[in-house]
Amino acid sequence: MNLLIDICHPAHVHLFRNFIKIMKAKDHNVFITVKDIPAAKELLKTYGIRYIEYGQKSHSIIGKTIRQVQYDNSIKNIVNELDIDLGIGTSITIAHASKISRMKSFVFDDDDSSVEPLFSKFAHPFADYLVSPDVLKHERTKPSHIVYPGFHELAYLHPKRFKPDESVLEALGIDKEEKFFILRFNAFKAHHDIGIKGLSLDQKRKLISTLTKFGRVFITTEDRIDREFEKYQLKSKPDDIFSLLYYSQLFIGDSQTMTNEAAVLGTPSLRLNSFVGRISYLEQQEKKYKLAFGFRPTEFGLLTSKIVELLSNPDLKSEWQEKRKVMLADKIDVTAFLVELIDSYPHSIQDIKNNADYFEKFK
Repeated sequence: MNLLIDICHPAHVHLFRNFIKIMKAKDHNVFITVKDIPAAKELLKTYGIRYIEYGQKSHSIIGKTIRQVQYDNSIKNIVNELDIDLGIGTSITIAHASKISRMKSFVFDDDDSSVEPLFSKFAHPFADYLVSPDVLKHERTKPSHIVYPGFHELAYLHPKRFKPDESVLEALGIDKEEKFFILRFNAFKAHHDIGIKGLSLDQKRKLISTLTKFGRVFITTEDRIDREFEKYQLKSKPDDIFSLLYYSQLFIGDSQTMTNEAAVLGTPSLRLNSFVGRISYLEQQEKKYKLAFGFRPTEFGLLTSKIVELLSNPDLKSEWQEKRKVMLADKIDVTAFLVELIDSYPHSIQDIKNNADYFEKFK
């Protein structure tokens, strides 16, 4: 088959990179499209994935609306030129293009509709198939909706797909017994981020002051780092971040994706932003698996108290690895599922609907 994968966010390079490699090995023709997103393009280059670039990103609602028409037209032309059979991605564009071409679309979405209302309104109705974690099954109720027991992050951080590499510690001068922390500061520029608050500048200062009493601090940011924090900036290869998250004592930030990445790796994961209490997959990590903690912007004091409490536990990392085992027992190797879903299409659709134990083979 001729497959098109549209990348809209750096995290989605990770979501699909193993899938891309396997599908190419199965002799499918796989084409990648991406907008001018520097971090996403850098990751694609890191993993040796060739891509077709189209369009510039916009951060305003009006700009996004105008550009969406351009995106749709660009992808439609690519679909027709390359004779694409299936379009795959997390984008509105893939959904729209499937309605003005012969291509069928699989749209992957792990967010609640209340969190991303515009995406739900303008992507979901146009997708041939909407694929989501089963924690969202209360929202994904149409026959064309597919839910699976997993998270996006388990497409690349499931133990069958990821092994931590201790050499990344040596590269940063970190002793194996040394405590260190990964901090992530988000930019909040997406359409669903309007009105959303994360860590303030003063809270970042206080957070770093608290953590440096216990160990080393490394900061990664979505946008430019504040000048006063430059000495803490993480300087490593993009694909080293997961090993660093695995070995770190704690992850703290205001990013949804990295919060869950740390959680599925078995690292205590704390976030502070306005999304807390509204994102089902993170609520599951917090309430069911006890791997993560969420705090609203007014609860910074509770966040710092929880940090001190956790760091007083000498068995913290081993306890979290046990919690991780419980979570993994319920979940699947998401890449293996994606491969069968697409490689066996359309038969896979009926298999999912007719076989109650369909997902057991991916555990």
